[in-house]
Amino acid sequence: MSKVPPKVRKIAVLGARSVGKSSLIIQFVDSTFSESYYPTIANTFTKIIKHKGQEYAAEIIDTAGQDEYSILNSVHTIGTHGYVLTYSIASKSSFDMCGVIRDKILNDTGMDWVPIVLVGNKTDLGQAGQRAVTEEEGKAIAAKWGALFVETSAKVGTNVTRIFELMLAQIEKPNGEEADPKKSAAANNDCRIL
Repeated sequence: MSKVPPKVRKIAVLGARSVGKSSLIIQFVDSTFSESYYPTIANTFTKIIKHKGQEYAAEIIDTAGQDEYSILNSVHTIGTHGYVLTYSIASKSSFDMCGVIRDKILNDTGMDWVPIVLVGNKTDLGQAGQRAVTEEEGKAIAAKWGALFVETSAKVGTNVTRIFELMLAQIEKPNGEEADPKKSAAANNDCRIL
């Protein structure tokens, strides 16, 4: 009996410059964190994830940082199943940029709703008194968008896997209904990273 090939799910990780997009992806794929920062050119990583008994090949697109002049490349919307919008909890402007990016995604796709996980990264800086965006602010905007929300630290590995578990739950929920975070949390108990 032949093995069923994994379903491919394309996930774009977007956000302002220096919010830790590459660090989150590398922490997820390789379980490593690098202190040195190299400005990213777009790159794609693949990792197999098991969700509700089905294997998925998550093609994760690490995008170059967005700013007001290069908000979104159409390459990042074509064939993309879900979007991880990332900001630094120590940067209000990076948080605000997520709203601009979301609006551009909806405009480019012509959709009213797309699967989004909003990620507040660098929680380790919050412990150092550098928090500029509260967890409540992140939760509130995610709820307004019908998105899921998680705070993370790529540096120490906090909730990094959770991003992609939530993303698959958003992508795979039936009929594109807005996700109920409580139901998604329960559903994600059946999500394993391979």
